[in-house]
Amino acid sequence: MKISEFKTKSTKDLRKLISEKKDALQAFRLGNSRSKTKNVKEGREIRKDIARIMTVMNQESTIDKK
Repeated sequence: MKISEFKTKSTKDLRKLISEKKDALQAFRLGNSRSKTKNVKEGREIRKDIARIMTVMNQESTIDKK
C-alpha cells in the first residue's frame, strides 16, 4: 500500500490495520521458519507497511498537539 492510502484512513482504522499487519508478520515468520513460504520478500513489505502506518499516526499526533 502507498502512504497516501493510509493518510485517508482514521486513527481507529490505522490501529486495526497495524494489528493485522503485525499478525501477518508473525504468521510469515512462523511459516518462514517451517519453510512454507514461497515469497521471501513478503516480510520486508509487511515491515515497510507497518512503518508507513506508524509514520502517518505520528504525523497526525504531531498535528493534533499544535
